[in-house]
Amino acid sequence: MNWINKDTEIYCSFAKEAGNTGCQMMNTAFYYYGLNKIYKSFSVDSIEDAVHSVRTLGIKGFAITMPYKIDVLNYVDKLDISASEIGAANTVIVEGDSMCAYNTDYYAARTLLSEIKFLNNHPKLYILGNGGYSQAVQYSARTLNINYNIITRDNWETISKIKNSVIYNCTPVSLTDEIHKSNRYINSNTNSMTGKRLATLQASKQFELYTNLTFPF
Repeated sequence: MNWINKDTEIYCSFAKEAGNTGCQMMNTAFYYYGLNKIYKSFSVDSIEDAVHSVRTLGIKGFAITMPYKIDVLNYVDKLDISASEIGAANTVIVEGDSMCAYNTDYYAARTLLSEIKFLNNHPKLYILGNGGYSQAVQYSARTLNINYNIITRDNWETISKIKNSVIYNCTPVSLTDEIHKSNRYINSNTNSMTGKRLATLQASKQFELYTNLTFPF
């Protein structure tokens, strides 16, 4: 098979600061199936300009990371129910002349939360942050009938007082030393073990949207 030719389909991601995780996972999966597709991450200062470039260049789909998960909704044509209910998106699929936004962060968060037994609201769930990713986690918790508390800058000092609960960090701040050992800590940062699993889970759903194929774990 010929790689990188005029027929190669391009997928990408847009972030304030581009990373390598998505490139590694998606290109490996494309290669596994022998697909004539490539994936490239981009650092951008304007999600509006980035979306316009997708339309101009014929890019087939793209991912969005912080801080553009909410703003991107202003520049697409349709919203999947996941993006509509959450109010944020991390994936956009180009369908002809139309762009449809999805949220696969919800799928990853729901998978992890469903593995924890929240019996009679014990342990309690605390979600750190209230941005686009946090909205996906909150929606996941609601679909599982899990009550939760939000911690933001206004009540950040309460983190050190939490015990025997589940703490889901939806911020880029590293908090390992501030979390009491009695808690179960879910860290969404991709340099953590839970963050890597979350990244893989949400990417697997993105890959399905891009290709209609099962992600090769």
